[in-house]
Amino acid sequence: MDAKIKAIHFDIAEKLVAFTNKKVNKLTRRFEAISDVNVNYTLVKPESANNKEAAVELSIPGSAPLFASKTADSFEEALDNALAALEPQLEKNKERK
Repeated sequence: MDAKIKAIHFDIAEKLVAFTNKKVNKLTRRFEAISDVNVNYTLVKPESANNKEAAVELSIPGSAPLFASKTADSFEEALDNALAALEPQLEKNKERK
């Protein structure tokens, strides 16, 4: 499954799109209930350390959307941190079913 990726305040590189899809595919293989993934990358102004934000929203049928947003020095690190924050939410959601 490919994520819907949106870049805010910058032009996204193909390398970041590929990285995002790779990470999202790993997550959707572990949690088959995920139906939709939205990733928003934001370059926070002004230019400083920890100015790259990744916000991830997961849609699961029959459940409220799950959301996590993290900021880091790189978009890749921010995405990794956001996905790591979503995993406990996914586990909790899985247990309820």
